[in-house]
Amino acid sequence: MVSSPVSPQDAANAVLQAARLAFDARGYGSVTMKSVAVAAGVAPDVVRSLYLNKERLFAAAMRLPFDPAGAVPELIAPGLDGMGRRLVRLVLTLMGDEQVRADLTRLLASDPAAGSGTDGVPGSPAGLARAAADSEAVRQVRAIGEYLSTVVIDPAVAAVGVPDARLRATVISSQLMGMATMRYLLRVEPLASASDDDVVRLLGPSIQALLDPTRREA
Repeated sequence: MVSSPVSPQDAANAVLQAARLAFDARGYGSVTMKSVAVAAGVAPDVVRSLYLNKERLFAAAMRLPFDPAGAVPELIAPGLDGMGRRLVRLVLTLMGDEQVRADLTRLLASDPAAGSGTDGVPGSPAGLARAAADSEAVRQVRAIGEYLSTVVIDPAVAAVGVPDARLRATVISSQLMGMATMRYLLRVEPLASASDDDVVRLLGPSIQALLDPTRREA
């Protein structure tokens, strides 16, 4: 019996679902467009016709508000001054997006380990901390962090031309995603309720110092 052809919309949905599962399970670096095509049951050309590259596929699968890779020229164009603050604000804009936060909340709510803390309150800090050990929400944050490191932070640091660029980029990524995990996933106060401007003001100079070791941002 000949199977019915898959509609373009069904194929697109299958690609996004397969990509999201793959990125959540394996992170950003080890996933290929071909492996997503195989998991979705479509030809690799179908994936490439929908998404030009893996960066765009990731942004769509994770329902990011924008493609961070496309923000790199705007991040670099003004020069080194203020780049630390711009990087912090980019991460805040991305992780603070309503859809991204809703997805993380949904993933935490579906995790039994996060169901209640020692006080029995659903989604309490104690429950969230236990869930953070190895939850789907944490895997998603980890995948987003790996993606940002690869397509945004590494190119930005390379453009600056500082020594030990790879190590500096890794430290910057760890600071930015550590902040994002505490703020948006674990919701640790007072960081969780701090304004974006306050976070930029406090964290920006530390990132700037890594980008420009000759001086600190005022």
